[in-house]
Amino acid sequence: MPRRRLLSAADRDSLLTFPATDDELIRHYTFSEPELAVISQRRGAHNRLGFAVQLCYLRYPGVTLPTDARPPAALLALIGQQLNIDPDIWPQYAQRPETRREHLVELQAWLNLSPFSGADYRRLMKPIAELAQQTDRGIVLAEALVEKLRQERIILPPLAVIERVCSEALTRGTRLVYEALTAPLTANHRHAFARLLAIRAETAHSTLAWLRQSPGPPRPKHIRAHLERLQTVHDLDLPTGLEHVVHQNRLLKLAREGGQMTAQHLRDLESTRRHATLAAVLLDTRATLIDEIIDLHDRFMGSLFNKAKRTHAERFQQSGKEINSKVRLYSRVGRALLEAKQNGGDPFAAIEAIVPWDVFSESIAEAEKLAQSEDFDYLALIGSGFNALRRYTPTLLESLKLKAAPAARELLAGIELLKDMNRHQARKVPDDAPTRFIRKRWATLVYTAGGIDRRFYELCVLSELKNALRSGDIWVQNSRQFKDFEDYLLPPARFVDQREQQALGLAIETDCEGYLESRLSALAHELATVERLAAADTLPDAGFTPAGRLKITPLDKAVPDGAEALMQQAYSRLPHLKITELLLEVDDWTGFTQHFTHLKSGAATGDRQLLLTTILADAINLGLAKMAESCPDATYAKLTWLQAWHIRDETYAAALSELTNAQFRQPFAAYWGDGTTSSSDGQNFKAGGRGQFAGHVNLKYGQEPGVQFYTHISDQYAPFHTKVINATVRDATHVLDGLLYHESDLRIAEHYTDTAGFTDHVFALMQLLGYRFAPRIRDLADRRLYIPG
Repeated sequence: MPRRRLLSAADRDSLLTFPATDDELIRHYTFSEPELAVISQRRGAHNRLGFAVQLCYLRYPGVTLPTDARPPAALLALIGQQLNIDPDIWPQYAQRPETRREHLVELQAWLNLSPFSGADYRRLMKPIAELAQQTDRGIVLAEALVEKLRQERIILPPLAVIERVCSEALTRGTRLVYEALTAPLTANHRHAFARLLAIRAETAHSTLAWLRQSPGPPRPKHIRAHLERLQTVHDLDLPTGLEHVVHQNRLLKLAREGGQMTAQHLRDLESTRRHATLAAVLLDTRATLIDEIIDLHDRFMGSLFNKAKRTHAERFQQSGKEINSKVRLYSRVGRALLEAKQNGGDPFAAIEAIVPWDVFSESIAEAEKLAQSEDFDYLALIGSGFNALRRYTPTLLESLKLKAAPAARELLAGIELLKDMNRHQARKVPDDAPTRFIRKRWATLVYTAGGIDRRFYELCVLSELKNALRSGDIWVQNSRQFKDFEDYLLPPARFVDQREQQALGLAIETDCEGYLESRLSALAHELATVERLAAADTLPDAGFTPAGRLKITPLDKAVPDGAEALMQQAYSRLPHLKITELLLEVDDWTGFTQHFTHLKSGAATGDRQLLLTTILADAINLGLAKMAESCPDATYAKLTWLQAWHIRDETYAAALSELTNAQFRQPFAAYWGDGTTSSSDGQNFKAGGRGQFAGHVNLKYGQEPGVQFYTHISDQYAPFHTKVINATVRDATHVLDGLLYHESDLRIAEHYTDTAGFTDHVFALMQLLGYRFAPRIRDLADRRLYIPG
């Protein structure tokens, strides 16, 4: 069986490629005086040219000149220019192979280079295998090997040898990953893993498949079912810290592979690989279950608050007629009392002249029933949902391993108190219960004449827990979305080491005092400039009204009047064709489908037409079933298999970068921009069918659940990063993702968003990372700039 190709055709072309730009050619192939002296010792212009070419090949990319190779024309031209030799005489070089070999041996000795040997093969296997424990991307391993060979001044072997070294190293690295994940497992763990692959009673699915089922809508019974799944994972008692024994890239890749396999397929795997794969799947499942449970609880709490708010409004609206009647009555009574005081009359008689005394007394009792709380708050109605929450919250609090920052330790103490009360079935909240986290809004409900109200105390704790999880003041152990903020940061020792070596990679001065001093100085200077321009009414595109309010000059229309007609004329000249034909043609130009590789083998699909059909089903939101019905050559099974094994977030990102780069390289794209500025915004898409359970309601877009697609687009109109985000989360949370994690060649320097895309934190992080942030802020005149002093 032939060896699987580790490198794609594009990878092989890029690995040992020659420089493409004039600047790079000059940097790599400009000869020094000693080099020119050595070259000049050759007899004959053709020998000097050949000797210089071999020197350039050995210098970069670091290979020997292949037999019968024709060097790049740009390289020959640059060498000929430096040696004053016509590059067209190249075919005369080395008509005797002995001359080429003699030159090569002499250059190896002069440059202190050594050929790649079997000993190098065995010696370099270890560091590349160590790297393979972090990533299985062949090009990353090959680039690391090439860089190490260059550092050790070893001539690069042929690509086939490089690929063979990396392939063997990947095999060893993968084996080490399996061993690291399985070493801490006991015999009990292995028996439990076997039970996970068994079919559950009265079902057609394995326990593992049951654990990975989607959560359903945010209702108590579905939350309890998900909590049962989480408890099943907890009962396995996976070794502590197992998720940290291998690199997260490999762990995630292994979990994805296992997630696509059936129980039968997993049972057929070799035992070490099976146990390692199951361990990775369970770690991923545990994190997913925790995040989904918190999300379900968050949404259910939100539904209780929304229901209380609606009930409050409905009650007020329903009692509007009675309230209006009472207001009119008391207005008449008040007027009669004022007149009685002015005339010295009997106030009681004045009231009875308006309404009989017994009717007036009854109206007061009715008014007391109609009256809302003094602050007109709907929070008191939240108590009606307490019993529904109690169906799962005791289990929820026991299942989540919560940790708190100092700001939330009092709240965490309140959670621990509730857990203790649940265990002992206590109903009364102790008088010394933690209460410093109780806000003023809750205080009137929590504190009663009889002590602390158990129902509203627990509701307050759960509400504050929801807020603390969002802010990061409380985090959940083993969660992916709600983990400790410190986990996102560099380890302290590594940070100190990088700071001492001045290798933090920040765009600002890393000395805090120096940075603040320079920024405050710049701020003072700019404020003085604004003050001066404002006083002279010469601020560019802005000014102040007589009342002192900022006024921004509207932008002028930048599109000429004739552009619409020209656009229609251009569109009319475009041919009418099927979208599948267009996709195939674009793939012929760019080769973007090569990035949709198999999750396990890394191989590209052999059927482009079927792959593009599956992608198109995603693109137009048609779904695989309906797409299979629409295409005679496609079956639902084939499309589902392709989607499961070839289409995922990282393959979409790689393919998108290929398309973006192809557009970036087109000279015509420069008419729109140079690719250094970008903007981002979200689009809401309604979720239908089963997807509505995963969608979130954002009232800005109506009452139906949906999801947001947050897209970054360059000034050349290339959407270089797209991410699915929660519809209820502020856009600013995801602005930096597109700038930091896109895979295209764009070098973004300036970024724009709308109001939802900015916060103070984003401003600060943009400055740290070297981006210029220019959000378009709504109601800017109402904003206030706070400055030191």
